[in-house]
Amino acid sequence: MEWEQGGLFVRETVPSLATSGSDGLSYNTPAFEAGPGDLRALSVCFPPLFPTYLERAMATRDKTLPATTPRYLHRRSSRRGFLQTSGTALLGIGVHTMTARARPRAANDKLQVACIGTANRAASDIEGVAGEAIVALCDVDRNYLDRKRMEFPDARPYGDYRELLDKEADRIDAVVIGTPDHHHAPATLLAIRAGKHVYCEKPLTHTVEEARMVTEASKAAGVATQLGTQIHSGDNYRRVVEILQSGAIGEVTDVHVWVGKAWGGGERPEQGEEPPEHLNWDLWLGPAPWRPFASGRYHPAQWRRWWDFGQGTLGDMGCHYMDLPFWALGLSYPTEIEAEGPEVHPETAPLGIVVRYRFPAAPGRGPVQLTWYDGNRIPRHIEGQPVKANGVMFVGSEGMMFADYTSYRLFPADKFANYQPPPPTIASSVGHHQEWLNACRDGTPTGCDFSYSGPLTEAVLLGNVAYRSGRKVRWNAAELRADHPDAQRFVTKSYREGWDFRHP
Repeated sequence: MEWEQGGLFVRETVPSLATSGSDGLSYNTPAFEAGPGDLRALSVCFPPLFPTYLERAMATRDKTLPATTPRYLHRRSSRRGFLQTSGTALLGIGVHTMTARARPRAANDKLQVACIGTANRAASDIEGVAGEAIVALCDVDRNYLDRKRMEFPDARPYGDYRELLDKEADRIDAVVIGTPDHHHAPATLLAIRAGKHVYCEKPLTHTVEEARMVTEASKAAGVATQLGTQIHSGDNYRRVVEILQSGAIGEVTDVHVWVGKAWGGGERPEQGEEPPEHLNWDLWLGPAPWRPFASGRYHPAQWRRWWDFGQGTLGDMGCHYMDLPFWALGLSYPTEIEAEGPEVHPETAPLGIVVRYRFPAAPGRGPVQLTWYDGNRIPRHIEGQPVKANGVMFVGSEGMMFADYTSYRLFPADKFANYQPPPPTIASSVGHHQEWLNACRDGTPTGCDFSYSGPLTEAVLLGNVAYRSGRKVRWNAAELRADHPDAQRFVTKSYREGWDFRHP
């Protein structure tokens, strides 16, 4: 809908719903327009979590689970143990590396989909592909796995995605990955090398190096990919891109991006606990260094605070909000990154950070400075304009434009009071998950494939590289190298035995 507010042109693409996610934080959630009875559309088109209709319905039904339980839910896992148990698991995946290309599917032939992660954000992703054949489910938490198996009783259960990708290599077409960040790259690389199409939640990876490797691996394999930045498929971002690219506010030189969340703070518990019976803690840790379990500190909802598992608020929300300037301005790799915030904590992300990125000039535009703010360092005013708790402000030579997930505004108000946006030129999306499913079948492009979302993820994560190194970073994207070893050490990380799949 459109209206004027104090002489200011405003467009609201969809209404908003106040919802509460499983992480205990509140969101303003866009309720995307859906047809009569299309309850699924409301649950899969955007990042914030809320219970799906199907989950609520299934919770009221009396179903008995199959007796089989994934063996990997009950034992610690090492590379040696994995090879002994699964035989030639990694060798089998390596064979696919040389020959794999995803099998084409007819339009009316259901894709055979495996889902790694089954609860919280992953549950919404599964809903997004539930019209296909869900043939395998994997989760390290048996309670989550059992609950999802009630919806898909014929799906083969696993506790270890390495075992799943070995045993299902010849039976699946595509993989949906909805795990904590530190598992994104290992699961994605194994799936791509096995020739499987991949949908992965954001951020694409846990490190900058992993992002580059996943980007290159997906290109080499020729598989369909999509990052879980669902807002990219909404109409509002499309209209913002069209207006900016039409030159409505002139040449954009500065962009401000801010999110009021605060994933940070905390100290490692002094004493560990025995993990609950339903959780395989060793598999949950996966590639991360070993540490004792502590209830309420990591699984299921607090892991984003910890450097070993997440990347704080920037890692959580950067791919959603920085996506818009990346798309509208054709950004790619920054050349300089500088950050400020509290003293760096070795274990946890900060409660607030400011990052300044410098992007070089490109055909059709000059250089761009993008400033990110989060947590307790978000601005209250940008260029004299009061702003909401989350959003993006584009500063151009002829005006400014504010945008969030569902609306946009142009400034100065009097100048744009009678502004008429250009006719839409970017077609509406068929839906974020459906884009990927279509691509799996016929190769049609997706909006956030890894050739686009890989560089986006790199840029996002470089903000934390600069913050943790405590210095301005000059970035050589071609060589994947920072100008100082203090920064370079945060471009990559070490992996536990059995979990380093960066090289086939």
